[in-house]
Amino acid sequence: MTPSRDRPPPPDRILGIDPGLASTGVGVIERTADGWRIVEAHEVTTTSAMPLPKRLRRIHDLVGETIREFAPGAVSVETIFFAKNVKSAVLMAHGRGAAILAASGANLPVFEYSPLEIKQSVVGKGRASKAQVMQMIRVLLGLPELPMSDHQADALACALAHAYRSRLKDAIGEAADGGDEPARTNAKALLAQARRGRKRR
Repeated sequence: MTPSRDRPPPPDRILGIDPGLASTGVGVIERTADGWRIVEAHEVTTTSAMPLPKRLRRIHDLVGETIREFAPGAVSVETIFFAKNVKSAVLMAHGRGAAILAASGANLPVFEYSPLEIKQSVVGKGRASKAQVMQMIRVLLGLPELPMSDHQADALACALAHAYRSRLKDAIGEAADGGDEPARTNAKALLAQARRGRKRR
């Protein structure tokens, strides 16, 4: 069935961003016949000794260069988690702003997911540990070893969260448009999968 004209197809490449002022991770994944594979994972770090404008510029440049080189169709960004330390939350917000500005400047759609939503999508548990997230990233992307850093792993997890959720929305949309029985069955299966919180392989 032909998808609705009002609903764009899920992107073939997704850029995930784990934002932060001290360190921002980026991860690009690509759709294949067998699922999703990693295209790139990188991060940039800044120090408190650097002027704030320079730190933000480095984050902005990292995201912009990644977009230009790998041409993702959508950007998935982690939202700010609740933090007792207001200063830490504000600093993270600065990094998010620089990353989102770079994505917006490239006219890409930006989707935001909470850490809870990302962990539920990738691991199946909203309270999953860092080690569990990294292990599932390795399995889901078919990596021979774990990602190089927490920030890169979180960026890849953010990208995968959007990949799974956009696939679910697309299937539901096809069924709602009056799709045939296989389309409705597929949508129901994906809904059940989302409720379980993890795509099993």
